[in-house]
Amino acid sequence: MDKNNTKLLNQIKDQVSICTKCPLHETRKNAVFGEMDYNAKIMIVGEGPGANEDKTGRPFVGRAGKLLDEILHKYGLSREDGVFISNIIKCRPPKNRQPKKPEIEQCLPYLEEQIRLINPKLIILLGLTAVKSYLDTDDQMKNIRGNIITRKTRNIMASYHPAAILRNPNLRSLLEQDIKKVSKL
Repeated sequence: MDKNNTKLLNQIKDQVSICTKCPLHETRKNAVFGEMDYNAKIMIVGEGPGANEDKTGRPFVGRAGKLLDEILHKYGLSREDGVFISNIIKCRPPKNRQPKKPEIEQCLPYLEEQIRLINPKLIILLGLTAVKSYLDTDDQMKNIRGNIITRKTRNIMASYHPAAILRNPNLRSLLEQDIKKVSKL
């Protein structure tokens, strides 16, 4: 990535940290821009920050994040090398409720700019909220997960969110299949 794109990403990160476009800024501790490799070939996008992420300002750092890191490492991937992790929304909704459509609409331009500047070869959307928000679809996860589709000129794969796996461990093998498939690309 050239220095200009890095500079632009850092400017967007600064904008996100002080954003007041929706009411979520009123209750956040930290906005969560995303992190790690600006030269990533893979971008992972979840729903939004939870309590641990709000506290630290980092994405996927709670139990779900530890599970995601474990699965990534199992297949030779990591957020430190080749993976950028972000979310649809950048501020935690109160009581971890699902983000509302106007909140998503205010945050989506930040994500679109991250994607444009990082220019990953593949975006992995984790969870239905991320899928529905980014792809504007009502498809069920079981019908779309694991398939690489092209939308908005991007290669995209949907898979289960690690938080869903913590609630239903039977889904773990499906996320692992998807990450394994991605690692071979």
